[in-house]
Amino acid sequence: MILIATALPASAASWTVRTEPSKLVNGAPFLVRVRTPSRVSSLSGVWLSHQLIFSFDSGSNTWFALAGTSFETAPGSYPLEISGQPAGATSPDHVPSLPPLSFTRKLTVGRGKYPKRPGQLEVPGKFTAPTEEQTREIEESKKIKDETLNRVTPDREWSGNFAEPANAEISDVFGAARVFNGKTQSLHLGLDFRVPTGTPVAAMNDGTVLLARPLYFEGDFVVIDHGQGLLTLYLHLSEFKVKEGDVVKRGQIIGLSGGTGRATGPHLHVAVRWQGTYLDPARLTQLALP
Repeated sequence: MILIATALPASAASWTVRTEPSKLVNGAPFLVRVRTPSRVSSLSGVWLSHQLIFSFDSGSNTWFALAGTSFETAPGSYPLEISGQPAGATSPDHVPSLPPLSFTRKLTVGRGKYPKRPGQLEVPGKFTAPTEEQTREIEESKKIKDETLNRVTPDREWSGNFAEPANAEISDVFGAARVFNGKTQSLHLGLDFRVPTGTPVAAMNDGTVLLARPLYFEGDFVVIDHGQGLLTLYLHLSEFKVKEGDVVKRGQIIGLSGGTGRATGPHLHVAVRWQGTYLDPARLTQLALP
């Protein structure tokens, strides 16, 4: 779908904004492509209070950025605000000599279809009634996650499509609500792969290893920073194949699957986090990206 402004001045009418997919839903990532009315040296945007940094794709002559909508976002129309610095519009001392170009377009977000799963999950007692010492471990793990999982680095490291981390059957999907006695008690904010312990786990795209350490609930835990606030998370591993600070490529083995942490059995739980918001990993791998 191409969204074009109408009944506006010619300078505004020549902006085009396209989203892929064309229909946006809560909990899902999407690609934004923008064609500006004139050449710009940089392009940025704001979407639902998130900062977007665009890259230029010479093949399509468009600017692109990866964005997403949180699971909690209600259906409705929300503004995407775009700003660009005209190319060559700076003085010798690098002070902008022309005002930035700007454009706003409202994008419509619908409600995604996510399953409800009645039933009972059984985990060891230390995860439901931890001791005082275990509570301290939980607090330390929470501190580490708070310090790292909201990090937004300015440079994009990912390139091209995101790949599945394992070639295996999906055992649980993003957004599945677990219902007990008619009430939703928990929400599954990742994707589970049905794999036995020791299955190789691959990086979903290029990036830098942000975390590679055991945490209380996550077990052996790897987080890859793909830049601009986009992270992929790999939980319950049995063995690490990377260390923090390593630069990895898409498809590189980063660990072996397991059942460590709060897990009902061996499997791989993968999550995608964008600027503090969890997004559906399956929808991310379905996007055709530059």
